[in-house]
Amino acid sequence: MPLDAQAIGRGCAARITQANQLCGLELERFKQALADGAPITVACTQEAPLFREVAENFPQAQLTFVNIRENGGWSNDAAAAGPKAAALIAAADEDMPPISLVTLESNGVALIYGRDEIAIEAAQRLADRLDITVLLTRPGDVTPRRTNEFPVVKGTIRNARGHLGRFELDIDDYALPLPSSRAKLVFGPSRDGATSSCELILDLSGEVPMFPAHDLRPGYLRADPRDRAAVERAIADAGGLVGTFDKPRYIHFEESLCAHSRSGITGCTRCLDLCPTGAITPNGNSVVIDVNVCAGCGSCASVCPTGAASYSLPSADALMRRLRALLQTYRRAGGSNAVVLFHDGEHGDDMIDALARFGAGLPANVLPLRLNEVTQLGAENIAAVFAYGGAGVAVLARARPRHDILGLRRAAEMSDAIISALGFGAGLVRIIETDDPDQLRVVLDAAPAGIATQKPAGFIPRGAKRSVLETTFRELHLAAPLPVDVVPLAAGAPFGGVKLNVEGCTLCHACVTACPTGALSDNPDRAMLRFTESLCVQCGLCQSTCPEKVITLEPRLDFQAWNAPLRVLKEEEPFLCIACGKPFGTKSSIDRVLAKLGEKHWMFQGANAKRIDVIKMCADCRVEAVVNEGFDPHAASQRPPVMTSEDYLRARDAKKDDPLGS
Repeated sequence: MPLDAQAIGRGCAARITQANQLCGLELERFKQALADGAPITVACTQEAPLFREVAENFPQAQLTFVNIRENGGWSNDAAAAGPKAAALIAAADEDMPPISLVTLESNGVALIYGRDEIAIEAAQRLADRLDITVLLTRPGDVTPRRTNEFPVVKGTIRNARGHLGRFELDIDDYALPLPSSRAKLVFGPSRDGATSSCELILDLSGEVPMFPAHDLRPGYLRADPRDRAAVERAIADAGGLVGTFDKPRYIHFEESLCAHSRSGITGCTRCLDLCPTGAITPNGNSVVIDVNVCAGCGSCASVCPTGAASYSLPSADALMRRLRALLQTYRRAGGSNAVVLFHDGEHGDDMIDALARFGAGLPANVLPLRLNEVTQLGAENIAAVFAYGGAGVAVLARARPRHDILGLRRAAEMSDAIISALGFGAGLVRIIETDDPDQLRVVLDAAPAGIATQKPAGFIPRGAKRSVLETTFRELHLAAPLPVDVVPLAAGAPFGGVKLNVEGCTLCHACVTACPTGALSDNPDRAMLRFTESLCVQCGLCQSTCPEKVITLEPRLDFQAWNAPLRVLKEEEPFLCIACGKPFGTKSSIDRVLAKLGEKHWMFQGANAKRIDVIKMCADCRVEAVVNEGFDPHAASQRPPVMTSEDYLRARDAKKDDPLGS
């Protein structure tokens, strides 16, 4: 492959050493670089194991590896790939924070769930490694074994929950086999509602999977019993599930930021709607994420509007720093019309490798950026590409995704609408769902050309996810070719305002209490309702909580409102206490109460008319008036005496004696 050392030198502010066979004849040059003690980026991943082995003798060495061959040099456009190589090297040099781990432990207590001898045969092969129980659902004729090395029982799993090391099962039709079974297993009386626990499950029943996204559930192995190859793979995998296993803690969750619900009223359910594994469940005002079940798709972090759920592999700001280095270096090295190709490690790396080895390779202006999962992409990542000077975004997904990519589609559609409205061009954010490397190249070549900004942003992303998102969109607006102030968005977008029916609002501030982000606020010194649009996440809690139903949501991206101070939605003159003059409530509310009660309610008429003054007093003066003046504001007037039959008879007799009423 040709190597444009000059372009790499322009882009990378580092000393560059070029070799023809650094892993062989020129290995001493690598050792010398290690001895110098400076951080080293090796632009070769094929021989990374060899370089790491050599570096073991230099404990102070700081090694980073980057692939510029399959990602750039092996391409029909290799002659123009110098700026891309510089960008890839610079991006790889960005530090990624360490990942915290979750530990799962299994002692090998296994349940094999099936219908017939296939399950029993699998148990016999695993019995020397696992503590086996076989559960047969609606079994046919099963021949009894001569020796019972492990239990075989009957039952149907009604419900399953848990993960590797801790599964809980609810079983109906549970029964034990009779020891006297002769030609076939005969089971005794059955019962429903049995419970069982195990540490791993091998499901050979051929029925509906016990879990959503079952292939992502740690400790749950499933194979169609008619597919012998699949059964063999499942048996082999089950035998290895004994010991301690570490998995990444994919999601960082801040419960206090969650906008799921308040006071029993449901607000945001974006993460609940998208989680493929069922790892997210409601938990009072927030949700809870089971880190043992979470498979790391990142959909929850992608759609979380408050930043309560953020992805940790890598964190939001770390990924944005790598994106910044990629695009700034590409531009500095002389590249133009940059398109960032987001891809995962498993599918994406294989596609790019195959395209490089057997096809045309990636175009010179397509900068691949590997993620753990493409579904972790949020609107802030896509917007940052254009803010930093990119001209397009492509996301490489499988032709048959392992889980729903609805959240990714929504992020792409919303981002494309915003990018288009700001003048970058239409159709610049694309999801490419293919397993064909050549088709990937065709789609990339046919992509529309966007308008790269002439004033790219240079901001350094720091902080939590929501603050990174707000900063990114502000910078995008500053960099836009056509910086319009308002972009209408579809329902469900994480940005927007609220419309208030001012006449119907009583300033009860129920919406302020419910708002999880502080977008709606009051004023302790004035009867006022205020709104900060940049904080609104369109969770809908204010709309659902408002007793007068005078609030509606308006999804949009209003840059002018984002940069404006607090907006007053409604303000009223306070009512002054007639005793001490202290303001309380609003004048319109008190006047409305006085109008409804003063002339219509029996408690405030006649001799009780003075009670109306109590309503005009603040809480302190109201109590003082009731105590000092000795009247009960809730007391009713004297009720008439109860009439008995004797009273009615006496009145009738009196009328007979004096018919003229004299």
